Amino acid sequence: MLTVFDHNRALDGFTYVYPVLSRRAGGVSAGINLNPNNACNWQCAYCQVPGLIRGKAPKIDLARLESELRAFLAVVCRGDWLLHNAPEGARVLRDIAFSGNGEPTSAKEFADAVALATRLHAEFNLDSSVSLRLITNGSLLGQARVREGIRRLGQAGGEVWFKVDAGRTDAIERINGVRLSPGTIARNLATCAALCPTWVQTCVFRWDGLPSTEAELNAWLRVLMKAGTAIRGVLLYGIARPSQQLTAARISPLPAEEFDRIAMRVKEKGLTIHVSP
Repeated sequence: MLTVFDHNRALDGFTYVYPVLSRRAGGVSAGINLNPNNACNWQCAYCQVPGLIRGKAPKIDLARLESELRAFLAVVCRGDWLLHNAPEGARVLRDIAFSGNGEPTSAKEFADAVALATRLHAEFNLDSSVSLRLITNGSLLGQARVREGIRRLGQAGGEVWFKVDAGRTDAIERINGVRLSPGTIARNLATCAALCPTWVQTCVFRWDGLPSTEAELNAWLRVLMKAGTAIRGVLLYGIARPSQQLTAARISPLPAEEFDRIAMRVKEKGLTIHVSP
């Protein structure tokens, strides 16, 4: 039975497609893992991928991906898979999401994979209640092939969840494991939002027992406000599953009052926010 506390990517005989119960999506997600080698260009402190390595996606077998996604959609949409594998109240397919064990846009075949998912979305007569979605750190927006994939997603009525966890260079490096300027993140976010409807997704937690400082919160808000009304809003979420990184001992769940504090500041900026503690 699926649970929000276990996002195991294993599905018998499958390489790329996996089901999860998503708190933020509000039901079952048909995940597409373009990083079965557990490689990512970031190394986030809260990442739940065991054996994570630095790198990019391997060559993707698009024929296998199509076969797996068609097979999974068939048992979900035309069979009783949801009845036997999803808890009552969550027996609904909410999205087809490019996520998985690393940065999906690092796959050279990313744009073709988007086209493939779009075609199968239509083949199974899925409507707008089942989103086509990309979950990304947005760091590769400088590459034309990545922008093309996101443009195709936008044309298909899909959306992007764009990771922005911090707004200061030191905090970005501590949380995401990369040396990246807030200005670069803001520019990539604005580029993404111009190509496809985009939400900011932010993971919040305590670091060494302490929440983000007011200065760190203000810096994060400044990154968001540079994109302003171009973004749909903010998806704020906490850690539901333990980190598999060396930093695991340094992070802990954020109390409800801290979620409320951050949400209030976001609302003051005129942005929509959805909270998943």
